[in-house]
Formats: sequence, structure tokens, C-alpha cells
Amino acid sequence: MFLVACGLQLIFGVQKVVNLACGSFYALGAFFAITAVGLLHQWQMPMIFLVPALVLSGVLVGTVGAPLELLLRPVYRRDPSYQLLLTFGLLLMFQDVFRFFWGAAPRSMDSSLYGIYGTIDISGLQIPVYNFLVIGASILIAMILGLSLKRTRIGRIVRATAENRNMTEALGVNSSKVFTMVFTLGCILGTVGGALVIPTSAASMTMAAELVVEAFAVVVIGGLGSMAGAAVGAIIVGLMRAFAVSLAPEVEILSIYLVVVVVLLIRPVGLFGRSAS
Repeated sequence: MFLVACGLQLIFGVQKVVNLACGSFYALGAFFAITAVGLLHQWQMPMIFLVPALVLSGVLVGTVGAPLELLLRPVYRRDPSYQLLLTFGLLLMFQDVFRFFWGAAPRSMDSSLYGIYGTIDISGLQIPVYNFLVIGASILIAMILGLSLKRTRIGRIVRATAENRNMTEALGVNSSKVFTMVFTLGCILGTVGGALVIPTSAASMTMAAELVVEAFAVVVIGGLGSMAGAAVGAIIVGLMRAFAVSLAPEVEILSIYLVVVVVLLIRPVGLFGRSAS
């Protein structure tokens, strides 16, 4: 969820597009990861390479964002409702893509792969090492992304384009290439997130819509356009879901909405969001 929220924040921060199709990229990464793991079995490769294979499969399929960005160009400077309708249309189109290539039934990989790296005993609880590897991979990706945006020439161009597109274009920056790169990177973050989660859950037709709700909850809590907000929001949503599942599973989703409502009442722009003024 954190990686999807990061992609959502990145695309909005630079392109000012609220991407309702973020859940579709997440689901695409999950379905494609199942295919990638099937290839590992077919090629008889050691399953110790599971995490690198999942990340690589997410990166590869995430490049679909480059041609999809061309569809968004006509609506960049138009009313946001056009962006919402177009990205929602992409979400619906991806449903048929999933059905065509992977079928309508949920797909999952061998459950034994979840424990392929063993477990760690913490106060009597057996926690799979895979969970820590996913957390570590997410933190590493976030650190690389943050450092790239702050320390590299391309990162400075991206931040300048986000602040003032007209000025950067006047200075000779090709904003179209910047937007393509940013949208593709946002898609890759989503597909990698979907790929990494697949050993713990099944890929289904409904996961795209479900993830959109959770991702926007994370964004609302953390603040639209803030990477730090995405991290904090993801932690809050994850903890609330964990507590709800253990104490009262019937209010799992409601608990997330309650946090969103409280944050909106106290700070409408989110915990790390900046006021438009």
C-alpha cells in the first residue's frame, strides 16, 4: 500500500493528476508476479530469488505506464473531472485485461513460498522473514526515490516542473518527457507493490477497486503530494487494520474511515499536506 501511495503522490505532485487507476497497476503487478513465479518454477530456478524476481516483474510490467501517459496529455490543463473520468475509465478497462489474460477466478501462488525464507520468533510469535524483506525493500525503494529527487539533476528538474511547469518549459525543459518519466515511475511503484504482496494474498478482479479506497485513505491522512505523508499514512492505516482484525474484524474498513474523518476534521489538508494558500 505504501508504494502505491508513493506513486499516487508522485504523479499528483508533478502532473496534478489524481490517478484513480492506481489500483489497477497494483493488481497488474500482482497478476504478472504470479506468471513470473510460474516461470521460475518452469526454469527450475531456486526460490531464494523470489523477492528479486517479484521486484523485477513489477518493474517490467510497470513500464506500461509510458504509453498510457499519452492518453492523459489532452486533459492536463483541463478541469480535474476529465482526469478523474479518464483514469476511472482505465480502471474499468484493466478489469477486462485481467479477465482476458488471467481469467475471472482469483489466482494465487503456492502458499509454501510465503515461508521460503523461514520465520523469526518474537515474543512467541512466528513472523515470516518475508514480511521483513518486503518492509526492507519498500524502505530501500523510498530512500532511493527520495535521494534521487533531492540529489540528482533529473530529480531537481522533476521538482522544478512540479513547482512551476511554465517556467521550466521557458528554460528549455521538455515537460512531456518529464511527465512520461514520472507517470511511468508512479506505475512501477504500484506494480512492484502489487508484486510483493502476492505471496501473502490472492490476486483477484476486485483488488484494484479495494486498493484505490485504501490508497486514497493513506493519501488523505498523510496529505496529498507529500511522500512523508504517504509513509505515515500507510503506517497508520496498516496498524488500524491490524488492530481491527485482531479485536473486531467486522469494523476493519470502518476503522480506516474513522481515522480519515478525524484527520479531515482536525487538519483538512492532511498531516503533512500544505495549504493551497
